[in-house]
Amino acid sequence: MQAVQLTTLFCLLIALASAQMSRRCLDCVCQVESNCNPNVGCVMDEGSLSCGPYQIKEVYWIDCGRPGASWMSCADSMSCSEQCIQAYMVRYGTYCTGGRQPTCQDYARIHNRGPQGCQSNLSLEYWQRVQACCGCSTCCD
Repeated sequence: MQAVQLTTLFCLLIALASAQMSRRCLDCVCQVESNCNPNVGCVMDEGSLSCGPYQIKEVYWIDCGRPGASWMSCADSMSCSEQCIQAYMVRYGTYCTGGRQPTCQDYARIHNRGPQGCQSNLSLEYWQRVQACCGCSTCCD
């Protein structure tokens, strides 16, 4: 029984590790969102507040598992925001990829438009800005 549990745990850890956004992709999303300004605070965006250097909305924070003391304190913290983003991508990263390993483009578009974001035409311009930071379409993968 323990061997089955260990194997299951090992497979889960590999799946989680492969669902992570690269450091470069995170950095470019941060640049597009706020020029990575840790003091940006909150701004109104499409009818709700987006906060912190990654411009995280409250519903995003809830979906990522509510890390930190509160939504705004997490959004203002680089480490908490990145933890939230990684958890969000583990949860939603393959929702619109047909099960394939997400790319930085998928992650960026999901970050911008939610679980189905990599299929949204509205997220294409956002991806183009992230891609410009990356330097090429696969440079942030």
